[in-house]
Amino acid sequence: MAENDTVLTAARAWKGEPMAIATVVSTWGSAPRPKGSHMIVHGDGRFEGSVSGGCVESDILATAADVIAGAPFQVKRYGVADAAAWEVGLPCGGEIAVMVQPVSGEGFDPELFDRIADARDQGKALTVTTDLTSGHSDSRPVETGEVFANRYDPPRRLLIVGAVQIAQALAGLARELGIETVVIDPRARFLTAERFPGTVLDDRWPDEAVAAYRPGPATAVVTLSHDTKIDDPALIAALASDAAYVGALGSRKSHAARRVRLAEAGVADERIDVIDAPAGIDIGAIGPSEIALSIAAAMIGAFHDRG
Repeated sequence: MAENDTVLTAARAWKGEPMAIATVVSTWGSAPRPKGSHMIVHGDGRFEGSVSGGCVESDILATAADVIAGAPFQVKRYGVADAAAWEVGLPCGGEIAVMVQPVSGEGFDPELFDRIADARDQGKALTVTTDLTSGHSDSRPVETGEVFANRYDPPRRLLIVGAVQIAQALAGLARELGIETVVIDPRARFLTAERFPGTVLDDRWPDEAVAAYRPGPATAVVTLSHDTKIDDPALIAALASDAAYVGALGSRKSHAARRVRLAEAGVADERIDVIDAPAGIDIGAIGPSEIALSIAAAMIGAFHDRG
């Protein structure tokens, strides 16, 4: 999940130093964080990530310090029926179980962080399994005992085609959501660092650029230029992939004309049906910022639908 990105980054930066990693391994009811959520704790007390949104982090930090000092791995359970849960602040009605392991060969092998990063850089997912009896994690399947499996998907990416005003707002929202964003437009006057600060800019022709990024289940492609010479080639390239979300700006009337053009270009009807057009969920959006918000919401929904 995207929320673990900062944890994985910190873990690699701290490699070779004493650490413990906490992982949500079970949830019941209205748990504040989903299974697989991580928190990494450095031996000096620094930490990244969250396992409960702040409810039980203080207790986990204390447990992590014990594990770093040599105590065995632990699985801590918190729920509203437990006095300890109220003491650490989990009165929300849910229950969670959090595993705290040393980052070591006997716990969460530090080499796993590199394997996860390598897989994600290649656009692939990697599943790490943990034997909940021994507390040992590995990227190879665990065949026996009680097992927890955590899948690390590639980082989410948004390819925006058309460096227009809506794209400026959408790029900013995507950055806040932790989504790697690329703006693609062959028109140099539109594609400037001043208009898109902190964003990757790509001036290649859209079909070439989209294909080069190899969109997969962690990628969204949105066309916004209103120029068929720019948008249509990008859509054809996106529909040849298994991108999680493909959206196109424009009215229903303009999309009907787009369907005809794409069909004439050889795109199958079932692939054209994948396009979310007009892009975004219907919130009665007015103006670039609200339209960008509706598109961002549709994109996030598509990411979650892919599991």
